[in-house]
Amino acid sequence: MKEFITDVIKKEAEAVRNIPVNDSFEKAVELIYEHVHKKRGKLVASGMGKAGQIALNIATTFSSTGTPSVFLHPSDSQHGDLGVIQENDILLLVSNSGETCEIIELVELAWNLYANLPIIVISGNSESKLAKNADVFIHTGNPAEVCILGLSPTTSTTVMTVIGDALVISMMKKIGFTSEDYAKRHHGGYLGDKSRKQAKWKK
Repeated sequence: MKEFITDVIKKEAEAVRNIPVNDSFEKAVELIYEHVHKKRGKLVASGMGKAGQIALNIATTFSSTGTPSVFLHPSDSQHGDLGVIQENDILLLVSNSGETCEIIELVELAWNLYANLPIIVISGNSESKLAKNADVFIHTGNPAEVCILGLSPTTSTTVMTVIGDALVISMMKKIGFTSEDYAKRHHGGYLGDKSRKQAKWKK
C-alpha cells in the first residue's frame, strides 16, 4: 500500500511539473487586472462538479488577496443568478473537457447579457469549444487521472488548483498586496491573527 500511495503522489507531482507554462498565464493576469483593478469589475469563476469546486476555491482565494471575485454555479445562472454579472466583469471557466454543456450555456447566456464578455478558460482540451472561444486559454497539460478507473477527477483537479494558485500569487505580486491588506480582508482565525502581527496592525 505504501508503494502504491507513493506512486500516486509521484504521478500527481509529475503532472504539476508538466503544466505548460507559457504567456497565457501573463495574459490572464493582465486581463484580470484590466477588468477588476482598472475598470472596477470583478472576476466571475464557474465550473461544474469537481471543476466547480476548484473554481470556487480560486474565486475565494482571489477575493481574500485583493481581487474581488465570486463563484457562479452554471445551473443557478439559468435561474436568476446570472444577474450577478456586470459589464466590466471577466469570466474564469474551469472545465477539464472544455465541452461541459452547462458552462457552454453559461457563456451564451452571459454574452446575451453583455456581448463579448472576456473569458479565461482552464482546460485539458485545446480543441474544445470553450478553448476556441476563450480570450485566454490555459492548458492543464491534460494529465492522465490517477484514479484506478481513469474516470474520477483527481490529477486534473490537482493541476487546475495549482494553475489557480499561480494566477492568484501572480496577481498579488502585480498589485503589491501586503500583510496589512490581507488583515483587512481576513480578520478572523489564525490567519487573521498572523496577518495582523505581520502588519503590526492590532485593530
